[in-house]
Amino acid sequence: MNTIIILTVLVVTFALVFDFINGFHDTANAIATTVSTRALSPRVAVILAASMNFIGAITFTGVAKALAKDIVDPFALSNGTYIILAALLSAIIWNLLTWYLGIPSSSSHAIIGSLAGAAIAAAGFHAINFGGFIKIIKGLIFSPFIAIIIGFLMMSLFKVLFKNLNLYRSNKGFRKVQIFTAALQSFSHGTNDAQKSMGIITMALIAAGFQTGDAVPMWVRVACAAAMGIGTSVGGYKIIKTVGGKIMKIRPVNGVAADLSSALIIYGATSLHLPVSTTHVISSAIMGVGAAQNAKGVHWGVARRIVITWIITLPTAALLGALIFSIFNLFI
Repeated sequence: MNTIIILTVLVVTFALVFDFINGFHDTANAIATTVSTRALSPRVAVILAASMNFIGAITFTGVAKALAKDIVDPFALSNGTYIILAALLSAIIWNLLTWYLGIPSSSSHAIIGSLAGAAIAAAGFHAINFGGFIKIIKGLIFSPFIAIIIGFLMMSLFKVLFKNLNLYRSNKGFRKVQIFTAALQSFSHGTNDAQKSMGIITMALIAAGFQTGDAVPMWVRVACAAAMGIGTSVGGYKIIKTVGGKIMKIRPVNGVAADLSSALIIYGATSLHLPVSTTHVISSAIMGVGAAQNAKGVHWGVARRIVITWIITLPTAALLGALIFSIFNLFI
């Protein structure tokens, strides 16, 4: 029993560390366009994002419940706590590596891939709930393509609606609108991303026998929301630089179009209880907006680098999760 308690405490601790890292790794995407257009200073944008992420994170639990039971069955895991701990360590390592390199990779892909890899290493492929797992993977795969399309359509609509506006006045007005869209973007991010750690902790509590249902305890919701909010307040300027400037030169109207497009998709996924990659959605929305504005103005080399990272994250995280669990298994 003492071992179970210690392992569960470790899982909760590393889950909150993952949320903290997620805060400055992924949440930076939500305010990247606002900072790059100087609609808000980095400090104010980070405070706004941290506050709205916290509110969003404690508002919903559907994604957390789906993550707690749709990838693996926590009741069927004989070494469930070790599996979850290995998955968290794997995802944290990958997030720190990509953050250091300034690449906006997906924390969602990292944790989901790591969890699947560790579970397969522990109990074989039958440990995976393939129905739920495939549903989640479909959401992760299709959401960036939908974001590109919505971003393209949103920017095309803006070009028609605001074609006669004075450039200086429209930029000034859209900078004010960006404050609202950044808040909306951060709120939607909190409704989806923070719930992944909530689901992981809930899964650990079930696997350790501390609870029997998939309801997310209030202390878990508040702790994960706070960890992400604190992580956001630390900042994520490496990611902001890539997303907010290297994909394309962003003007305020582009930022509003991208923020509205991605917030719409993320909130829609939350409503369907689907975890999506906010990194993928936001970056893809910017690509779609850029293609509608001026396809030649999109730095497709940077976009290609981001896409490659998207593709390799899931399998790499799965392999890393399996490796870390195998190391644990030597001492179990």
